[in-house]
Amino acid sequence: MKFLKDISVVEKRVLLRCDFNVPINNEGEILDDFRIVQALPTIKYLTEQKAKVILMSHLGDPNGEVVENLRLNKVAEKLAEHLNTTIEKEDNCVGPGIEAESEKMEPGKILLLENLRFHKEEAENNLEFAKKLSYLGDIYVNEAFSVCHRSHASILGVPQLMQHCAGFLLEKETSNLNKILNNPAKPMVAIIGGTKVETKSKFIDNISEVADVVIVSGLIAKEIKDKDIKLKYPEKIVSPLGQLDALDINDETIKMFQEKIMGAKTILWNGPFGKFEDKKYEKGTLAIAKAVAESGAFSVVGGGETVEFLQKQGMIEKFGHVSTGGGAMLSYLAGDELPGLRALE
Repeated sequence: MKFLKDISVVEKRVLLRCDFNVPINNEGEILDDFRIVQALPTIKYLTEQKAKVILMSHLGDPNGEVVENLRLNKVAEKLAEHLNTTIEKEDNCVGPGIEAESEKMEPGKILLLENLRFHKEEAENNLEFAKKLSYLGDIYVNEAFSVCHRSHASILGVPQLMQHCAGFLLEKETSNLNKILNNPAKPMVAIIGGTKVETKSKFIDNISEVADVVIVSGLIAKEIKDKDIKLKYPEKIVSPLGQLDALDINDETIKMFQEKIMGAKTILWNGPFGKFEDKKYEKGTLAIAKAVAESGAFSVVGGGETVEFLQKQGMIEKFGHVSTGGGAMLSYLAGDELPGLRALE
């Protein structure tokens, strides 16, 4: 796989696939700009290298329709604020008019395309749509690790049509996840919260190969029991004491989890514990976050809800690596092949 520093981008049109799929309210206001901030180093590097930067992303799931509050206007404003520069914003992401705009761009300038998913062809990985996107740039850079598990046109189709490489964030994501998979410092503790054990059982089995302890949420433990799911290493699984579908974990469980976490040298955490979005039930998730931060272990955290929670608590800086990917991170750590990474190889 080629990386950004391997390629000369001077005065080239760089088509940069970012993930600006940020949480928004009903008015389209951005509630958390973590993913936007993560893409800034690559964007700054490209402008300093005098590239013509063309940004593309999706927002939400408009199912191929134009949905007004899913336009990327607020993202453009947030980018302009962070980069202290003007961001040109298009009303579409393909078409002759945008091709002409991309040709006229000055080196160091930034153009943001409209929401890719306003076109149903994006999710269909339609070749004609991928071609139209490829006409806008000379080099394709994938900076969207969090959607690399999707076989979409901007992830899988476009890099097959033009010179391509991985951006700084994508490189950082895979390198940190590889530290978890390949010879992590021991003991290693994996913490798996949330629900939907069907989507996580392969990940639990794969991570149990390298982890010494796998802490799971009550709801996952309950699903394993109720559905009689057979795991490869059941002896490594540690679940909450008491009622498994309780809205929070109890003090006894917190103490047990803290002991396991404080003894770790490597920690992987994905998913909250209990109904954490209600302040009354955030105690358990907060106790886990504090234990991971104080453990001194190399820690990797991911999953939208977990990252949002840590942002709210002002704790992001206390973790070794905070991944932008939820589903992509689980797929990568489950040993699945990610279409977006395959396309760059």
